[in-house]
Amino acid sequence: MSGALTFSLEQPDISAWRAGNTGVEGVWHFDSGWSGPAVMISALVHGNELCGAWALKGLLESGLRPQRGRLTLAFCNLAAFDRFDAASHDASRFVDEDLNRQWLVERIESGSTLERRRAAALRPFVERADWLLDLHSMHERAAPLLLAGMQPRNLELAKQLHSPEYIVVDAGHKDGVRMRDFGRFGELAPVGADADTRSLLLECGFHGDLSSRTVAEDACARFLRAAGTLDAAALQQALPGWLQDDAPRQWVLDVTGPVVASSERFRFTEPFQGLELIEKAGTVIGWNDAEPVTTPYDDCVLVMPSVRQARAGVTVVRFARRRPL
Repeated sequence: MSGALTFSLEQPDISAWRAGNTGVEGVWHFDSGWSGPAVMISALVHGNELCGAWALKGLLESGLRPQRGRLTLAFCNLAAFDRFDAASHDASRFVDEDLNRQWLVERIESGSTLERRRAAALRPFVERADWLLDLHSMHERAAPLLLAGMQPRNLELAKQLHSPEYIVVDAGHKDGVRMRDFGRFGELAPVGADADTRSLLLECGFHGDLSSRTVAEDACARFLRAAGTLDAAALQQALPGWLQDDAPRQWVLDVTGPVVASSERFRFTEPFQGLELIEKAGTVIGWNDAEPVTTPYDDCVLVMPSVRQARAGVTVVRFARRRPL
């Protein structure tokens, strides 16, 4: 699982869309002039996640404009993207630190790293958005995952989208706040206008797989349709072929806790790809140095196992319980 993975998805040329139209590099904004939610679709929060960049490039090239509300499209960590090398794709995940852990006001306002300064530039667009779709991809080959956070309103939207098959409910990361949990997006019980907020993070598959681009494009079309940004006919005309078949069913994965490596020597007992259902509690699935790592309950699902960045303090897998959506 930690071996080399080949790339069939090429790095997109986004030079024509680099400047943006907002005064902030890589950010585009369109206003329909009619009432409706302010929708934001973001990509390249990590510079090695090509699928989202392809999807945003496709949206811009299509000439798509919102029929209702407003639409913002943001290529986020361009500096990391500029360093991308398929032979060493983990190296372009960020420049100074993970942009998707910096969404705390004190971190953003400190401006102490490139990613914190970029978060400050993006912050006004995130704060003005009512609906946010953040497009990501994974270190390993695995089925797509939609991360809904702990908010019931996001789980309801995931069901309305009818894709992908697996929806992850988790409380985030101990190392910092994700963009999709920033400000009112992270509120569990918002009131008034804030009750209409929605935010989802989509892991589209492995960074280098062509299928991850298809997943990202499909999600954009579904998200824009659900938000009412465009109706079905306008979407079909602007984005022919983007919508794929609905998932045959959807499962909720309620994350109960992470496994954190004690060193770079963490190893799994098998080359897990994720979503394995381990029937018996107490099954050894890995070793944290000399300590066995066991499943805490029956029918335990493994979420995003990876030792690619294993070191002390890094989460290498999450345990979850599965239920129908």
